[in-house]
Amino acid sequence: MDTNAIIEALRGAIPDGSVEPAPAADGMPAIYIAREHLVDVCRALRDTPSLRFAFVPDMTAVDYLPREPRFEVVLHMASLGVPGFGDTAKRLRVKVRVPGNDPRLPTLSGVWPAMNWAEREVWDLFGIEFDGHPDMRRLLMPDDWEGFPARKDYPVQISMTPKVYEPLQLTPEEFVANLQADRDRARQD
Repeated sequence: MDTNAIIEALRGAIPDGSVEPAPAADGMPAIYIAREHLVDVCRALRDTPSLRFAFVPDMTAVDYLPREPRFEVVLHMASLGVPGFGDTAKRLRVKVRVPGNDPRLPTLSGVWPAMNWAEREVWDLFGIEFDGHPDMRRLLMPDDWEGFPARKDYPVQISMTPKVYEPLQLTPEEFVANLQADRDRARQD
């Protein structure tokens, strides 16, 4: 399925002008989604029977400083297909332009719960906020890290004293209590 066929399959399920074809040198179908329609279009990509993009294995961002819009968030999606029913596996690259003066997108964790982790990584490295995210905190960098190291304007020559931490030691009872507290917190959301 090519880019135009995917856009055609979405027609009627999404607002006009919310999707446009994106160039792709590798032949993978690619689209741009307007950031204000990101959640609606992603739900349509997941729920449209001829598409069923139920798996998003990768999300990242690109910093095009000094260009504006400065950032692009890139998602790779997969539809695994339903063997025996004429449905074949498909791939799709989705791009969203994000301005540098307002680096934010709506969260996709309500569409695909696992996007929680990918959004935290993009925020941690690029500083792109995800509105409505249930747990936006550092994932890769230490909690006291300042700035976003994947940005092109991040200072390369920094001098920080290396921090050494003792490993966290928990008793089996404390570990189980922490798991239960996380589950209880997830049920409340």
